[in-house]
Amino acid sequence: MTTTLGVISSGRGENLRYILQEERSGRLPARVGVVLVDQPDAGALRIAREYGASAYFLDPAGLSREEYDKKLIAHLEAEGVQLVILTGYMRILSPYFVRHYRDRILNIHPALLPSFRGMDAFSQALEHGVKWTGTTVHIVDEEVDHGPIVYQIPVRVLDSDTHDSLKARIQRAEYRAYPKAIKMFIEGRPRVQGRTLVWQTEEKN
Repeated sequence: MTTTLGVISSGRGENLRYILQEERSGRLPARVGVVLVDQPDAGALRIAREYGASAYFLDPAGLSREEYDKKLIAHLEAEGVQLVILTGYMRILSPYFVRHYRDRILNIHPALLPSFRGMDAFSQALEHGVKWTGTTVHIVDEEVDHGPIVYQIPVRVLDSDTHDSLKARIQRAEYRAYPKAIKMFIEGRPRVQGRTLVWQTEEKN
């Protein structure tokens, strides 16, 4: 059975592009049912339309966090969404939204969580002088960049790295990590146990 994805984004949408490519290739057992953005010029809107996916700008102006999230839920439910995918979404989801899709929301973060949560993880990694950072796909809970980890890819930090060069390499890792993590999540049917996931079928690396 194909899982219906609902993608929510604020930004460029490049992770969405790679998810759509994997969907169209048949390698991802899912389809993007709808893409929702909170910025009228979000790149994700253009990419979704480029691939023929349903996409909408939902204006958050004048709405509380929960009011806006109820609008999101109405669109996601109308499309029969089973798994919510965040790609560069800059708003913090309300507890109401998280409860509604409990353990069915994935996010990608440009660091090896639990290190370097929050904004500008690239600068945080450089400032701390770490030798490795990377990207993490995790389940979303009520805290920021906190939920159980689904999949990670490490990225070496070079002595010559700048913010932009490190960011570029981590983003390339993201494009591989997100489709793989979604596939693992759908096929592995994990359940949350504390801070970890218990996989119902054997995890494939």
